[in-house]
Amino acid sequence: MAESTEHLTPVTDDERAELEQLRREVAELRTTRARRPWFSWRPVVSSILIVLGCILAPLALTSVWVNNQISDTDRFTATMSPLIRDPSVQAAVTNRVTDAIFTNINVQAIATDAVNALAAQGVPPAVTDRLDALTGPLASGVRSFVHGRVGDLVASDQIAQAWDRMIRVAHTQAVDVLNGSSSAIAIQGDKVVVDLAPFIDAAKQQLAADGLTVVNRIPQIHPTIPVADAAGLVKARSWYTTLDRLATWLPWIAIVLLAAGVYIARHKRRALVGAALGFSLSMLVLAIGLAIGRSIIIGEVPSQSAAPVAASFDIVVRFLRDGLRTLFAVGIVVALGAFLAGPSSTAVHIRQGVVKGLAWLRSRSGLRATGLGKWVHTYRVALRAGAVAIAVLVFLFLNQPSGLAVLLIAVVLLVVLAVIQFLDYPGDRPAQTG
Repeated sequence: MAESTEHLTPVTDDERAELEQLRREVAELRTTRARRPWFSWRPVVSSILIVLGCILAPLALTSVWVNNQISDTDRFTATMSPLIRDPSVQAAVTNRVTDAIFTNINVQAIATDAVNALAAQGVPPAVTDRLDALTGPLASGVRSFVHGRVGDLVASDQIAQAWDRMIRVAHTQAVDVLNGSSSAIAIQGDKVVVDLAPFIDAAKQQLAADGLTVVNRIPQIHPTIPVADAAGLVKARSWYTTLDRLATWLPWIAIVLLAAGVYIARHKRRALVGAALGFSLSMLVLAIGLAIGRSIIIGEVPSQSAAPVAASFDIVVRFLRDGLRTLFAVGIVVALGAFLAGPSSTAVHIRQGVVKGLAWLRSRSGLRATGLGKWVHTYRVALRAGAVAIAVLVFLFLNQPSGLAVLLIAVVLLVVLAVIQFLDYPGDRPAQTG
């Protein structure tokens, strides 16, 4: 036994110090676990904050979208402008206009009256009978001709431009009324009144043009006429103000709740993954809600109106859908990034596999220690942080980022990080002596 112990490798001072350090860390860990209370408030509060943030996220997105439609004339015009350009909507408008025309004009009755008038003037029955038989096809042909002409008019650029001007003017006037900046519509007592000054000015101009120049002596006056009770307008303005405040503060409240939930969590990376996945799930719930609402609305209209109603719904909510798709993609990307950067065995194996694969590619390419490789190795942390920061800035400065744009940014970022890892070459380690 004594002979066998003589061949044991002696323990160095460094190894002995490392062993003592490990023993102290194990002792501290046991003491910490022994002192840890059986209940901790941090996981509970963190979960509550994250859940509240995920619940408020779709509400915040919806409030911003609605507020943009109500208060932003440019966004409202951009939303509603494609309606008149949609083929199914154009077909519905064409049919409605054609029906309205022929509700007031009975072509077949007019033709029949004409044939009867000819018969009364002595035209032979053989001729009038043949003419009477043609009244039906004549009415059908006229209707087809009118339908075609109306369809061409509705599909023309002239109507599209007139539609854009009409909705822009109407929306601007409505916003002025809601925010109280309209000079033509105001509240006096319990009534909503319209200022007739613009009408008087227009009448003065027309009368003066007709030669009655004495009207120019009329001073600037502002007579009013009551048009409605003030209670409805007051309530509309109150809702408008509330919605504007919600659209301003609700997104920030949701962000603060999610950030606070992650910050106070004991396992922050795990909390970040959960918050990102919950955020994406809330966007998915909103998308499902839109799909259900769409089916309900379409189910409430006749089958012949289903196509234009569906197209109109899709056009009106397209910006909301684009926003939720973008935020869904952001949540997924953040969750994947936080997971892959974490200490789980799956994430570690994935990172090790990528590093080994890039090292294999480096060896196959014949790349050896160079000035560039050493420089990248020295500043690798700063380069990675800079790549992530640039990706975030690109996303923030995009005017209307889509879900596809988010995925492309994430893919490009991964490629850049892979290139940094590929170029990272510290050089050959010095051979150990003695």
